[in-house]
Amino acid sequence: MKQVFLSLKNGKLEVAEIPTPSLRSGGILIKNYFSLISAGTEKSIIRLAQKNLIEKGRSRPDLIRQVMNKIKTEGLISTLKTVKQKLEEYLPLGYSCAGEVIAVGEGVEEFKIGDRVAGAGGGYASHGEVVFVPKNLCTKIPDNVSYQEACFATVAAIALEGIRILNLTAGERVGVIGLGLIGQLTVQILRAYGHPVIGFDLDPRQVKKSLELGLNKGVIIGQDDPLEESRIFTDNLGLDAIIITAATQSNQPIELAGELARKRGRISVVGDISINVPRKIYYEKELRLTVSCSYGPGRYDRNYEEKGIDYPFAYVRWTEKRNMQEFLRLLAEKKINVESLITHTFEINQALDAYNLILDNPDHKEIVGVLLKYLAETKIAPTVVYREISEGPRPKDHLNIGLIGVGNFAKTIVLPCLKRIKNVSLVAAADTDGHESASVIKKFNGRYATTDYHRIINDPDIDLVIVATRHNLHAQIAIEALRNNKNVHIEKPLCLSEEELKEIIEKAQGSRGRLMVGFNRRFAPHAIIAKKNFKQSKPLMICARMNAGFLPKEHWTHDPIEGGGRIVGEACHFIDLINFLAGARPVQVFATAVPLGGKIQTKDNVFVTIDFENGSRGCVLYTSLGNKNAPKEYIEIFGGDKVMTIDNFKSALLYTSSGRRKYKLFGQDKGHFNEFKTFIETIRQGLPAPIPLDELINSSLITLKAIESLRSGQPIRLI
Repeated sequence: MKQVFLSLKNGKLEVAEIPTPSLRSGGILIKNYFSLISAGTEKSIIRLAQKNLIEKGRSRPDLIRQVMNKIKTEGLISTLKTVKQKLEEYLPLGYSCAGEVIAVGEGVEEFKIGDRVAGAGGGYASHGEVVFVPKNLCTKIPDNVSYQEACFATVAAIALEGIRILNLTAGERVGVIGLGLIGQLTVQILRAYGHPVIGFDLDPRQVKKSLELGLNKGVIIGQDDPLEESRIFTDNLGLDAIIITAATQSNQPIELAGELARKRGRISVVGDISINVPRKIYYEKELRLTVSCSYGPGRYDRNYEEKGIDYPFAYVRWTEKRNMQEFLRLLAEKKINVESLITHTFEINQALDAYNLILDNPDHKEIVGVLLKYLAETKIAPTVVYREISEGPRPKDHLNIGLIGVGNFAKTIVLPCLKRIKNVSLVAAADTDGHESASVIKKFNGRYATTDYHRIINDPDIDLVIVATRHNLHAQIAIEALRNNKNVHIEKPLCLSEEELKEIIEKAQGSRGRLMVGFNRRFAPHAIIAKKNFKQSKPLMICARMNAGFLPKEHWTHDPIEGGGRIVGEACHFIDLINFLAGARPVQVFATAVPLGGKIQTKDNVFVTIDFENGSRGCVLYTSLGNKNAPKEYIEIFGGDKVMTIDNFKSALLYTSSGRRKYKLFGQDKGHFNEFKTFIETIRQGLPAPIPLDELINSSLITLKAIESLRSGQPIRLI
C-alpha cells in the first residue's frame, strides 16, 4: 500500500510502498477514500525538516538542551549516533481521513466491517491507503455526508474546541483572526450556532471566501482599520470573544486581539503564534487568555486515545471524538458547507504535486482545502512487502536474522551492533508501523518487511529472531519462537508474570533453539573486569545505583499491562548484573519503596536487597528523586580486600592492597555489542547460549519477586 512520509533529515517527501498495518485490539483498519492535508500544520513541519542542523537547533532550543544533557551522561559518540538515527527517521504525514472499515479489533463493539467512518490522529489517520485508528479517534459518518466532507472532521474538531473553551452565550459577538482553513471552519461553526462574527485576515481572497460562507463582517488587515470596523460591528462595546486561528511567528495577532476585546473579554488561541502578552492592555481590560488543545479533551491522553477509555459523558460532555461527531451532525443538517473550501484534489500517486503546490504556489493560487483521493477499487495490500535483491553464495557461518519491533531501541542499539558483525544479514523486519520495517529493510538490503511478526517466526530461512517490541509481547513471541525451534534474543524483560516465566521455561527446555535476554550490562567491559577480579572473592557486597530520572506517569513503561513498570522494565538490568557478579543461587529478595505524599510509590523509587547462597548480598537503589546532571549508573563491589567502582560504564576504579588501578573508556559501553557478538558466535559454533538458562530464570524471578515483596512488605524466599 502507498503512504506519504517526510524525511526529518532533509525534508524530502516520498510516497512509499509499505506493508498494510496490522490490526490491533482497541481499534479498526480503515480503507481510506479521502484524507485532508492540513496545509498550515504540514507545511510548517516540512519547512522545519528542510532546515540544516544549525537552523533546526535554533528553531528547537529545547531539543538542543536534551542533546547537551545526553552528552554529559552518555558521552559524545553515543549521543551523536542517537541524533543521527533520529534525523534518519521518516514521519507519516496527515491526521484527518475518511473511509470504510475493513477490519475490527478485539474490544471494539461500536464499529463493524463496511461502516463509513472518519478518523483522527497523527500517526494513525495518515495519508495512506489503509490506516489503523484506535476506536476513540473514529466516528461514523452520517448517511447524507460524503467522504470528501467527512475527512474535514478532525480539523473541524480543532476549530470547535477553540470555540468551546470560550464558553460563549447566546448573542455574543466573536472575532476570528486568521481566515485560513481552520478560520473558515470556525466562522461557519459560529454562524451555525447563531453568533455574529467578524473576521480578520491579510489575504483579501480569504476574507471574500468567508463572507460568501456566512461571515457577517470581513476586515482586510493592511487595507481596512480593524479597530474602527470592530467598533462599528459591536456598537462601540468591543468584541465579547476573539479566536486566533492564524499561524505566524509575529506577535501581532495577540496584540490585535487585546485591542479588539471588550473589558473582561475572552481570547482563545488555536493557531501556532507568538504569545508575548502585552500586559498593559490585558491588565486594564482584565482579559482571559486560553490556549486551545487540539481536538479537545482526550488529546495526548494514552488511556483515552490508545486504550479506548472514554471520559464519563456527564462530566466531560465534549471530548475530541464527540467534537468530531458534532461537526458531522452540522454537516448532515447542512449548516456547514465544506465543499466550497475544497480547492484541490490529488490522487495519492500525485501527493508530491499537492505538497509542491502548498510549499511553493508560484502562480499564487487560492489554497484552502487540499484533499488526497484513494481509489475505491484498489486492492488491499498484503502485510508483507518483498524486495528484489540479488543474493550471492552464503558463507558457511552466515546467519540470517529477523527483527521484530523497529522502535527507537532497535534503531539506535540493535541495528548498529548487527552492522558491525561479519556474516550476518537482516533478512526481514516486522513492526506494526509498516514504514518502519520497510525503511529498515531498504537500508540493510533485506528481503522483506512485514506487519505480521508470525511471518518471521515461521520463516525457515531465519536463524535468529531478535525481539525489540514493547514488554507485553516479549513472552508471547519468545514462546512461539522457541516452539518453532528458533534461536531468539528477547530484549529485557523476558516476561511480566510468573505464569509467563513458567511457560517460557517449559518451551526453552524442550526447544532446539537458544534463548537469550538482553541483559547487556554483564557483557560491558567493566563488568567483565569486575567478574575476573572478584571471581575468587566470596562473599561480596554489591550496590548498584540507578539515577533513573523522572518518567511521566502516562509513559507506556508505567502501564502494568504494556510495560510492567520501571522495576520490571529497567531495574532488572542491575538485578541481573548483581546475579552475574555474585555467582551463586539467590535465596531471598526484599524490596521497599520510598513513601511519597502519604502514598507508597512503587514505580520509581525502590530499594531491593538480594541474598545469595554463598553469603553474598546485593542491593539495587533505583530512584527518580535525583538530578539528571549526576551519573545515571554507579556500581560498587566489595570483597576479598578489594573495592571496585564503575561510573556510568565509562570509567572504573579498582582498589587493592597494592594501590589503585583506573580503567577508562573513550565513551560509554554498556555491553550491547559484546552481547550480540557473543550470542551470534555461540550459535555459529553450536554452543549453549552465553547466559545459562538458570541465570536468565533467576534474574527474571528475582525481579518479579521484588514486585511481590513491595506489595506484601515482606521478604520473599526463592529456595
